[in-house]
Amino acid sequence: METADHATEGDPLKRGEEGAETGTAPSATELKKKKSCKEALGFAKLTHWRTAVFFLSLFLCLTIVFAFSFIIPCPVRPQYLVSWNRTFSEAATFDFLAVEAASRDKVLDALFVLETREGSPNNTCADAGLPSPCVFVLAVDGTDGETLWERPLHPEFHWAQCGLEKESSRTWDCLLSHSDQLTAIDKYSGEICWQQPHPSGLHSTVPVLSIPDLDGDKVDDLALVASDKTQTQLVFLSGKTGVQIGSTVTLDSTETHQHLLHRTTEGSHYVLLQKDTGLYGLALWRIATKAKAGMEVSLKKDKHWEIKASATSGLVPIYESDLVRQVVRTEDRDESSNLLLVSWKEVALVDGKSLHLLWRYNTSSVLGEPSFGHFNKDSLLDVVVEDNIGNYTKKIIILDGESGAVLWEVSLLSTPNAPRPNSIHTSNFVSIFVFWGIVPSETNSSIPLTSDQRSYMLHPLYSQVLLESANVLDHIVTFKATLLERGRHAAYFLLTGPETEGDEDTVVLSKRKLKQDVPSSKVLRIGTGGGSETNEYILEAFNRLRFSDE
Repeated sequence: METADHATEGDPLKRGEEGAETGTAPSATELKKKKSCKEALGFAKLTHWRTAVFFLSLFLCLTIVFAFSFIIPCPVRPQYLVSWNRTFSEAATFDFLAVEAASRDKVLDALFVLETREGSPNNTCADAGLPSPCVFVLAVDGTDGETLWERPLHPEFHWAQCGLEKESSRTWDCLLSHSDQLTAIDKYSGEICWQQPHPSGLHSTVPVLSIPDLDGDKVDDLALVASDKTQTQLVFLSGKTGVQIGSTVTLDSTETHQHLLHRTTEGSHYVLLQKDTGLYGLALWRIATKAKAGMEVSLKKDKHWEIKASATSGLVPIYESDLVRQVVRTEDRDESSNLLLVSWKEVALVDGKSLHLLWRYNTSSVLGEPSFGHFNKDSLLDVVVEDNIGNYTKKIIILDGESGAVLWEVSLLSTPNAPRPNSIHTSNFVSIFVFWGIVPSETNSSIPLTSDQRSYMLHPLYSQVLLESANVLDHIVTFKATLLERGRHAAYFLLTGPETEGDEDTVVLSKRKLKQDVPSSKVLRIGTGGGSETNEYILEAFNRLRFSDE
């Protein structure tokens, strides 16, 4: 039984009242219990805040995911046709085909020139106030072949060059010479940016030289070179307005056959002139000084080249030979681009900085302009040469870009108007080479016919095999293989038309995906071994190709 003098757990209120009446302090155990309760209460509040922060973060994450998934559209790759054809009746065409970005869908497009009476039904020469037939510049969508824009111009057509916008401050890309006019065209819209009369007495030719800004308007300028049997002249044009800058300059008192602009590693520009006695360079700052005093201040000098310049003419001898036919830059991605020279009997590579001869290869007679590609994996561009060895036969030779040694060769029967070889780089660090002709064993005649035109693809990893395609029967005006998208979409454009330039007939522009011809192609074994892989394995190797622009 409980006594009246002591409060127990059965009567806690009484105990509390007695403690209050007597004024005694709570025990240490009771204080510790009260403190623990307060701490537990604070921890509970902190837990609530953490929970709130967690759910808030989760809500934000879900909102971002929802936005990217449903509200912000994902980039959509353009859908393209594997192949397409555009046919133009009663038209003439020319050896000009530029592959440029004329739309903003990240797929390259084709620009070319027709001479016809009308473009689209609502765009005729008469509507533009021009004589008929007139010149039409067209941009065709690389995805489906539809016309992006067309621009009628005054006839007659002389030459055209696109790609002038690259690495410059100009807002237009293509320059055309037609009638007695020069016309600069915006490749995206087809609008005429400026149009000027062609400098009088100067029958210029391509290439147009894209040069640094000389007139101080913060737009890169142009230089046109013209040559006749008596002299070679140059005129500077404003890239912004097309107006001539300074006076016309005589570069040489004799005729030059070709010209090119070369930028040295020191940043100095030289006009390369191909003469009967060899290849020579003339500094752009020397030419600018003669055109207008003081205009050369923005141009750099190269001490390595100038030390070799003639004291009287200023010409820098690069390669002296009486048989030089053409010069091409190697277009390496580093700053030391070299110069490839072609003569009747040899191909030579000259160092672009020191002007020393790197290597020389003897030939019989080079056909056309050499091209470049990667046959081996040394990262240097190799050289593709077509050598005419007689009896309607040519030899396709791939020369090592470093030493000039022969890496690969094959003999083909030459066909009329065969395009120059092309190549497309792959992710395997080699290129796929495309060239034209006929394998001799595939025909009973030693004289090839135009209808026998065939194309061949070479895979350097299977160099004893060729893939033959025979899908082109018409006269080829020009051909170009390239990547239509960055790192993908390998295809080629083919422009066919009348055999005589300027004649009216049916003109066809077609695009085909490079791999499209693989299933129907014939596997040809060349050389002594011919390779041990089966035909099915070779076709699959071409189908597995992944292309790259690196």
